Amino acid sequence: MHVLITGAGGHLGRKLFDFLSEDDQFTVSGLDIRPVDHPDIHVADFGASPTWARHLETVDVIVHLAGDREPTASWASSIRNNMDATLALYHHAAQQGVSRVVLASSNWLHGDKRFTDDILNSGTPPGPVNAYGMSKLFCERTGKYFAETHGLSVICMRIGWTQWTHDNKPGPHMAMGRWGQEMWLSDRDFLSGMRAAIVAKDVSFAALNLMSDNPGMRWDIEETKRTIPYVPQDGARAVVPWHIGLKGAAKKLFTQTLPSTFERWFPSW
Repeated sequence: MHVLITGAGGHLGRKLFDFLSEDDQFTVSGLDIRPVDHPDIHVADFGASPTWARHLETVDVIVHLAGDREPTASWASSIRNNMDATLALYHHAAQQGVSRVVLASSNWLHGDKRFTDDILNSGTPPGPVNAYGMSKLFCERTGKYFAETHGLSVICMRIGWTQWTHDNKPGPHMAMGRWGQEMWLSDRDFLSGMRAAIVAKDVSFAALNLMSDNPGMRWDIEETKRTIPYVPQDGARAVVPWHIGLKGAAKKLFTQTLPSTFERWFPSW
């Protein structure tokens, strides 16, 4: 099976590239916007002329990790590097006969649920709070369209938090308090989850959470286990010291409680 990874020179992309390259089941190639010191990783800018499409020949599955990954991404960057780039990738994948795209989606689709008690799964209404989250919602919905109209299998993985620092160990050093810790994803669970998405049978379209099995988390991974299937090996309960809990409570007060109270009291403003 020929797997092509976009963003293959990045933090997650290179880990997955090296992991799959060690498996005789796969032939692995990659694309990245920057030069990478590897003969099978080629330079490609998905927002520019689609000369990169020639690299899709003979590809069975694309793992699409490329794009602007920052939650603070501007609208201009989110449109060019996430929305337009992914739309072009879907188009050329379908045209070249690629069987599946595994999309790196994001938990920022549910950014408005941070201070609620909602269980988060594919049935939870989206509520992106920034351009980045909106761009990932667009990529998911466009993937569903290509699955329904072009026969392109699309699996959207809402990837949890794999850190660049602290050897990706969970704990109170992680930002966003309980919310951040509960979406922790170990390296080996990331790799096994992405591999499971690549080889899964009979999936036309799915949007799935990919976190480790963290006790008490609101992200539902049962659907992921059934669909791919995914077997997480790690998990960690959130540790929230008083000062982090206080900071989270203050943020909830000023970003959610007070604005909603004001709206109820003064609905005509």
